[in-house]
Amino acid sequence: MRARLLTTSAVALLLATAFLPATGAQATTAADEGFVQRCGIHFCLDGAPYYVAGTNVYDLFTYGGSYGDTETQYMDKARIDAQFDRLEAAHVGLVRLWMFDHEEWHGFESAKGQYNDQEFALFDYVVESARSHGIRLLPTLENYWEAYGGIDTRLKWEGLPSGQSNRWRFFNKTECPGCFTQYKDYVKYALNRVNHYSGIAYKDDPTIFAWELMNEPRYQDVSAEENTDGTTLRAWVDEMAGYIKGIDPRHMVDAGIEGHGTKYGFGGDEGNPFVHIQESPYIDFTSAHPYPTEEWANLSLDDTKKLVDSWISDSHDVVGKPFLMGEFNTKNVDRTTWWKELFGEFEAQNGDATAFWWFPDMQEQGVDPIYSVLENSPELAEFTAHADRQAAKSGAAARD
Repeated sequence: MRARLLTTSAVALLLATAFLPATGAQATTAADEGFVQRCGIHFCLDGAPYYVAGTNVYDLFTYGGSYGDTETQYMDKARIDAQFDRLEAAHVGLVRLWMFDHEEWHGFESAKGQYNDQEFALFDYVVESARSHGIRLLPTLENYWEAYGGIDTRLKWEGLPSGQSNRWRFFNKTECPGCFTQYKDYVKYALNRVNHYSGIAYKDDPTIFAWELMNEPRYQDVSAEENTDGTTLRAWVDEMAGYIKGIDPRHMVDAGIEGHGTKYGFGGDEGNPFVHIQESPYIDFTSAHPYPTEEWANLSLDDTKKLVDSWISDSHDVVGKPFLMGEFNTKNVDRTTWWKELFGEFEAQNGDATAFWWFPDMQEQGVDPIYSVLENSPELAEFTAHADRQAAKSGAAARD
C-alpha cells in the first residue's frame, strides 16, 4: 500500500511553516488532518507539499448488476477491488469518477428528487476500496454532456428543452430556477450521505480528494460577450461551490472546465474562460482537459507542451491556485513518447496533479479502442514513473 489516508505525520507538520506561502496559505488544524488542501498555489497534506498523479475510471459506479440484493448482486465487490488492485499496482494516487446518473441502470437519481440507496451503497463500497488501497477520489457531481442523462435530464424535469443548444438554460436562474434547486438538493443529499460500511459521512471522509461541480460545464453561444467573459457560468460556479463549502468546509472544490479558449489556441471561447471562472473564491484549484491530437485541435507535441505551460502559468501566477490536468490523452501518435515529454514538461513547470483518460478494468477491453489504457499498454510505464516522481516531491504524510 502506497499511502495511509487516515494517518498523519509529525514530520509533515513540522515542515508546515517552511512550506506554506505568505499569502493564500491555510494552517493545518486537527480537524483538517488527513484532508488534502490548497496551500497557496499548490496542494498540501498535513502542511507538507502534496503532488499526485492519477487517472479517470469514470464508470466505477456501474460495477455490478444494478438489480437484486444490494451487497451481492447490485454491486460487484470483487470487480471493484480488482480494479483498485490494478490502480494501486500502477501507482495511481487519484481517481476521477462520475457520481451522477439519471438513468434507471445504476441511477443515483433516476427521477427528480428520488435518490437510489442501492446506488449510493455501491458508491460506499467504492470509497471503502479506494481507502484500503491508499487512493483518493475526485467525484464529479453532474455532467454537461448527454451521457447518463446529464443536465439534459434536469432540464426535461423542469419542462424545458434540452440538447446542446439549450444547456445554457441550466445555468441561468431566470430560465430554470428549478435546476438550481435540483442541483443543490442532490449535493446536500450526497455530501451528507453516511457510508454504511465506515459510518463516516462523505463530507467527513478524507478519502475524497475534492468535489467537482460538473464535467466540462459551458455557457455557450448565448452571446458573444458571454462566450468570452463567462459572467453567467461564473455566477453559477460561485453559488454552487459556495453551497458545497457551506455543507462541507474541509474538502476542496473545482469547477471541472476544459480549458478551451482562443487565448490558448485550443478550442474556442465557450462561456467558460479559464481564468475568470476559476478565480471564484469558492474554487480551490483549476482544471483543464487537453486532447491535442483531436482533429479540431491538431496540435504538435511542442504546441501541446506550450499549452500546458500556459495553463500552469495562468493557474499559479494569475489565478493563484494549484493546477489539475483532469483529463488528457493522445491518438494516432507514439503515445509513449508524447506522455514522456508531457509529463516531463508538467513536472518542470511544477504542475500539481494529473489524471489521464482513461483506465478501464480488464472486463472492458475494446470499449474505447482509441483512449483505453490497459495494464499492458506501454505508455503506462511512463505514467508510473511520473507518479513516482510526483510522490517523491510530496511530504512524508503523502509517502507513508
